[in-house]
Parts: sequence; C-alpha cells; structure tokens
Amino acid sequence: MATPDPREATERGASLRPSEVVRRSATYLERHGVDSPRTSAEVLLAGVLETDRAGLYARAEGLTTAQARAFGRALCQRCTGVPLQHLTGRQAFRHLDLVVRPGVFVPRPETEVLVDVALQALDGSVPVVVDVGTGTGAVALSIKHERPDASVFATDLSAEAIALAAQNAERHGVEVRLLPGDLLSPVPPELLGRVDLVVSNPPYVPEEDVASLPAEVRADSELALLGGTTIHRRLAAESPRWLRPGGSLVMEIADTQGDEVRSILAESGFRDVRVVRDLAGRDRVVAGSLR
Repeated sequence: MATPDPREATERGASLRPSEVVRRSATYLERHGVDSPRTSAEVLLAGVLETDRAGLYARAEGLTTAQARAFGRALCQRCTGVPLQHLTGRQAFRHLDLVVRPGVFVPRPETEVLVDVALQALDGSVPVVVDVGTGTGAVALSIKHERPDASVFATDLSAEAIALAAQNAERHGVEVRLLPGDLLSPVPPELLGRVDLVVSNPPYVPEEDVASLPAEVRADSELALLGGTTIHRRLAAESPRWLRPGGSLVMEIADTQGDEVRSILAESGFRDVRVVRDLAGRDRVVAGSLR
C-alpha cells in the first residue's frame, strides 16, 4: 500500500498524534532520497510545534490546520534539497546553538574535530587565536567558549558572515573580535609574531567535484565551498609572519587532501606536521607548528 503523503495526512490535524506524523513523514522523506529522514521529520515538526524532541513524543493532541500546512511546506522544501538548517535557522555545534541562514556556510559536525585539534594546540595561558573564514563564528566562538582566557580574532571576506557571527556571539555572550577582510590582512599589525594559533575551515571543494555533492551542500555559498588547496597554500605562506615561534597552524581539509596539505606545511617551514582523522576515519585536519 502506498505511503500517504504527510501533507495530506497532517491536514486532518487532530486525527494524528505528532509521533504518527513523524513516522509517516520519515517514510515520505526516505522515498524522496532525503538523508536521515526520521531526524529531519522530528526536527521540522518540533520547530513547527515550538517544542523539543521529548515534547514532540509526549504530545497527545494533533496538529492544527495552520501547523499542518507549515509542516507540509517544510517537508516539500526538504525534499527539494533545502538544508535542514536553512529551514530551522539553527545548527548545534559543540556546546553552542548557532543561528544559520542561506548565504553563510553551515558548520558541519566533522568540523568539531578542527576545534579539538585547535584547543590541543593551545598549551599556554592567555593565547592569541585567529580564526580565518569564520562564517557563522562556529570555530572562533567555540574556542572562546571553551578557553575563556583566549583572545580570539575572526576574519571573513563576507560582510554577511561577519554580521551573522556577531549575532551568534551576542546570542551566547561570547566576546570575539570580528574583522571583515581577506584571510589575515585585517588582523591588527601589532599581533605580528605574537599569534599562538591560526585556525581555519577554508573553502576546499575542487570545482570539478561540485556536481557530485549532495544538493543540500551545494545550497551553501560557493565562496565558502570552492577552493581546492588554494587557501591552504596562502595560509601556509602568510601565517609564519603572524605566528610566534612554536605557534600552530590548524586547517580543515577534504578527505583526499591530507598528503598534499601536509607537504605544503612542511615546505613552508612547519614542523611536526600531522593529519588528523574525523570520527568516520577520514582525513579531516592538518596541523603543524612553526619552527
């Protein structure tokens, strides 16, 4: 028997408990090739009902007509590849609940490994950190949140990203100095030779690989996606004049770029260069210390 279209089922409102709406909607999303269909259905419905996952399953009453229609619209958008985070306007990242929006790169769970490696590199007190290409502020804000003694600067070429990072910083009461501009160029010159850590999740998708990406990834800004190893090379060349002796450069990479970026850092004067894998066992971060 065909699975009922949840847009029609939810129109009947009170006839279905939210748990049943989730079940039918997850099946519907799966039929349309959506990744993690049950999670998507739960998150979207919880957003419409303004509750959390526990409240969703505890609720006995059905949806109102307005709620059903809002949920149906969200399901349709999710089926066309609109990222779940663009529909909810939120993304969890480590200990933070970030506001996200179209036009600014949505932080991915694997980038939490980048923050892990960055924090491990901070072995002194009151460290100076520069996050290059901050986007939503996920990396910079997480470092400051987990190392309150750090002095954190964050740059981005996109004015929209800087504005969103500022919103997230205010939302969490985290103080980070946000600087619009290209890579390290907006960093105050008095920090030359004094930075403990340069960290970045740069755009690293090769242009020829874009067509193979999931639709929801392609929905992100091209400025934040495309680049290959171009930015890695620039940061490896530009970071040494900003870093103190022994300071670190930590960058996220595509899972096919480990050997190349490791060589780039070694050729640029970094020592103890290593490739760190993510929880899925894929190369994800390259880190090195300045000689």
